[in-house]
Amino acid sequence: MTTLLDELTTLEQEALTALETVADLSALTEWKSRFIGKQGRLSRLSRGLGALPASERPLVGQRVNALREHLEAAFSAAKERLEAQAVAAELAAERIDVTMPGRRPAVGYVHLTNQILRQVQHIFAEMGFQVWESPEVEYDAFNFSLLNFPDDHPARDMQDTFYVEMPAGAPSVLLRTHTSPGQIHAMRRNAPNPLRVLIPGKVYRNEQVTVRSEMMFHQFEFLAVGRNVTMADLKGTLSFFAERMFGPGTRVRLRPSFFPFTEPSAEMDVTCFLCGGKGCRICKYAGWLEIGGCGMVHPNVLRNGGYDPAEFSGFAGGFGPERVAMLKYGIDDIRWFYSGDQRFVEQFG
Repeated sequence: MTTLLDELTTLEQEALTALETVADLSALTEWKSRFIGKQGRLSRLSRGLGALPASERPLVGQRVNALREHLEAAFSAAKERLEAQAVAAELAAERIDVTMPGRRPAVGYVHLTNQILRQVQHIFAEMGFQVWESPEVEYDAFNFSLLNFPDDHPARDMQDTFYVEMPAGAPSVLLRTHTSPGQIHAMRRNAPNPLRVLIPGKVYRNEQVTVRSEMMFHQFEFLAVGRNVTMADLKGTLSFFAERMFGPGTRVRLRPSFFPFTEPSAEMDVTCFLCGGKGCRICKYAGWLEIGGCGMVHPNVLRNGGYDPAEFSGFAGGFGPERVAMLKYGIDDIRWFYSGDQRFVEQFG
């Protein structure tokens, strides 16, 4: 007749034999539940102690406790061994072969617009101009009125813009349509001292987006004010800029034009750097490329900036770096600049 002690001996042999075949932590968990868990075989056998005669209970109870300690110790040893094996396997699977060629990291690129602006800043720095930061959100007065654009001036229609909703009675605020408001800020900060500043930044206009126009683009404004500043100084500055930007031998041509904040005003052309002025498709066979507008600072603007036009004079101009880039690299659609297409940016990296 099989006794409880015999069953405990058989359980011990089966548990230890089964433990030797356990290959992973998941199987070990199943082994524990099967043999020494709360509903395991050892727990079920220990419940039979109450049916034994009082004289046998101490001996069998000691055997049950000893077996539990033995199996739990075996379980702990197996768990430690299997955990070490799992860590070793994970490390082996994730081992880095340092002899293999590494992956080339992705390299960022400076946007073409910023490349042009950096070149412009470097060129004007050679002539003593300092970069002047001016706000993109501007008062109507600085954007128009103080630059000689009266409220009823038709030139305002050419710079239809985005106005900011303001409380009743508050000054009119808008997104600047050009970098020219920076002229007033710079002059008022420096007057009556001479100054030379370069004002780069974003501008906004309520434009229909086409291959040649965007609702947001960039400009750079240059301004010089002092005594005895003449149109010849402006021409010399433009000639220096053109040769530095487009290459030696580039010539500059000024054509009469109109801007409310300059008098006299001019459009600046440069000889086509692709054909050398001989005429090609890019310059429409004229030999010249239009770059931007310029002129002598209007006396009203000088006065609004804090300078006496009887004593001081100055010149100013404003160009678009996107237009310079389009001409320089033969880009036929301004929308490429802000398309988000990484391939466009990488071409000029």
